[in-house]
Amino acid sequence: MYSVLLLCGGLAGVTTVLFGFGGGFVVVPLMVTLLIAVHGADSVAGQAAMHIAVATSTALMIFAASLSTWRHHRRRTVQWRLGRPLVGYIAVGAVLGAAAAVSVSGEWVRWMFISYLAITIADAVMRPGFLHQAKGEVRPMGGLVTAITGLFIGVIAAFLGVGGSVMTVPLMRR
Repeated sequence: MYSVLLLCGGLAGVTTVLFGFGGGFVVVPLMVTLLIAVHGADSVAGQAAMHIAVATSTALMIFAASLSTWRHHRRRTVQWRLGRPLVGYIAVGAVLGAAAAVSVSGEWVRWMFISYLAITIADAVMRPGFLHQAKGEVRPMGGLVTAITGLFIGVIAAFLGVGGSVMTVPLMRR
């Protein structure tokens, strides 16, 4: 079991550092599967498996995102003028998303996670912004757009344990 955790943790770390996202998409399903396999679906841990997985994934992403941001900052690849305005709104959204996640059943969170994973994969493949970088001058978003976008990113990231970078990377490339 520890070799599976090591392999999946390594995969999550590599995708997070290389692409700026990917950890939550690996960690959440792995944790749910392992919690149910080890403790049983009817146990307390099995009943709360989705919530435990989301919380664990979020805790791991704080570390991974901090490390990745620091490394990119050192390489001078972070455009702080574009990202800094989102930070406060993402934080507020994260508080709201975490509160919402604990107030609904794990089954709801699971189906939202599955839906979001499908939407994210389709978005990355079909819409410019992940596979193709935007052309021309990059300009900051307006105040209202920044607020709405930041709140949305924070809510989704905390609710699903997927990390905000899965949304901010394509947003910044667009």
